[in-house]
Amino acid sequence: MKQLLLIRHAKSSREAPLRDYYRPLTSKGVQDAHLVSSHISSHITNKILVWSSAAKRASETALIFAQNLSFPKENIEFKEELYTFDDVKLEQIIKSCSNEWEHLMIFGHNEAITHFVNKFGNIFIDNVCTSGFVTILFEQETWNDINNGITKTIVFPKDLK
Repeated sequence: MKQLLLIRHAKSSREAPLRDYYRPLTSKGVQDAHLVSSHISSHITNKILVWSSAAKRASETALIFAQNLSFPKENIEFKEELYTFDDVKLEQIIKSCSNEWEHLMIFGHNEAITHFVNKFGNIFIDNVCTSGFVTILFEQETWNDINNGITKTIVFPKDLK
């Protein structure tokens, strides 16, 4: 059995004249990331592989979650290829995970995350909002074979306020 934990990066600023890749989190984004990460500790195991997009807003979100979930920030693998908005590419990346890992946590971007959870989960989600957390369980034993998962957890900041 495989467990996938997907987190959309927290709200980022569009006001600074920066390329999309370098946009930082807003103060609301920081607050929401702390709120969600503080709420989901019961869903996190000790042996989890953590991958994050290397984009600034995703990596900042991953670091906030690491702080609140007490896993070493050195355990986060920042991957350039996770800076994608394409669910097919996201699927390929997830399916490349080593089968020694039962639990994979990914910090990424929309549209990829919303389309992925709707393709592989069993609950339709109109939009995985910023700082949104979704877990999907798969009965398959290998990442490459995952399909038809069960959406187990959905946590959005608005649900906690």
